[in-house]
Amino acid sequence: MPLRPASCLLACLVCSAAVTASSAAPAAGVAAYRKVVLDEKFHAEGATFGDLNNDGHADAIAGPYWWEGPDFKVRHEYYPAVPWDPLRYSDNFFAFVHDFNGDGWNDLFIIGFPGVDASWYLNPGKSGAGWRRNVVFFPVDNESPTFARFFGPAKPPVLLCMSRGRLGYATFDPKNPALPWVFHPVSPVGPYQRFTHGLGWGDVNADGRNDLLEKDGWWEQPADLKGDPEWKHHRFPFSGVGAANRGGSQMYVYDVNADGKPDVVAALQAHNFGLAWFEQITTADGAISFREHLITSRQENEKLNGVQFGQPHAVDLADFDGDGVLDILTGKRWWAHGPTGDVQPNAAPVLYAFLLRRGPGGTATYVPHLIDDTTGVGTQVVAADVNRDGRPDIIVGNKRGTAVLLSQPAKP
Repeated sequence: MPLRPASCLLACLVCSAAVTASSAAPAAGVAAYRKVVLDEKFHAEGATFGDLNNDGHADAIAGPYWWEGPDFKVRHEYYPAVPWDPLRYSDNFFAFVHDFNGDGWNDLFIIGFPGVDASWYLNPGKSGAGWRRNVVFFPVDNESPTFARFFGPAKPPVLLCMSRGRLGYATFDPKNPALPWVFHPVSPVGPYQRFTHGLGWGDVNADGRNDLLEKDGWWEQPADLKGDPEWKHHRFPFSGVGAANRGGSQMYVYDVNADGKPDVVAALQAHNFGLAWFEQITTADGAISFREHLITSRQENEKLNGVQFGQPHAVDLADFDGDGVLDILTGKRWWAHGPTGDVQPNAAPVLYAFLLRRGPGGTATYVPHLIDDTTGVGTQVVAADVNRDGRPDIIVGNKRGTAVLLSQPAKP
């Protein structure tokens, strides 16, 4: 796969964005969505929001382009744009925003094809120069790596991934972030490779320290990280057992049923079926374990609450109905392996919000709400309130192109 050049000229284009209305009727308290198609060509499997021009509005970022918010009509190119064949794969799977050099302008952090590199692009700011690429880490393994403030809001973000058979995190020197990043393994060498599925983070045992999640359990962060000690592994089959244990996508720690114990939310199979939340329970010997609650079924022909779809390869959490609790955003990745690969490759690329409903006695259910059936997800889906109406907006980059779904005022 060719590498992009270290720098490129910034091009500014005015594009006419195609606008369509979502076919889904809004549920009570949930906004309707207006879909804005930014690009019909395949450039990336991920996309995000972030303010790149310091105008106070979130911009849209996917592949080689960013579009100025709030209307996303002005498009800029920060590396040479070459569309990819939807029968193949792009070299851009995840996008994140961070000001690496502290100059007050957000830069772009891009994770490429699994097993390849992570790079950040220096925002030229007002100078209008090219965006200089800094290749900082190789290889980035796992199909759901992320860039997050794992050690707290006051600490620099880190890259969470697998690399050369180990699970861990990569850190950068804030004084010189263009230097190669340092990998800190938390596990011994294991069966981890570039296409391993399922990764997440959060404070599972509520000790004030974030832990790492993967399909076979969670790794407990120790009190002292000096010398990169091996973290304690607590086994649990979040994906399944036997042949079903291929792994999901993004994994989250969240107290779903408000019982004071952190639970886990995860897709079960990124290229098959199933979405679940795992209720944290305490075993007879005082250990942490989990009880699985299916949201969508593992079985292709079984519908739960009238819904079933395959390939939930991207998951995010956001409050879609304004009740103060986080709901689940996910959908079908379209043509993950082409028109004949995986399960139901040509089914409608749906995008769903599963609305959390808490009940008495520590019970909880999720109510499905169809947002759109023409978009789907890629390997990354991001929800954030960019139009400032109190409801999350959505950005998707995948083999169908790039689209933003903007929330509209809910009808009373």
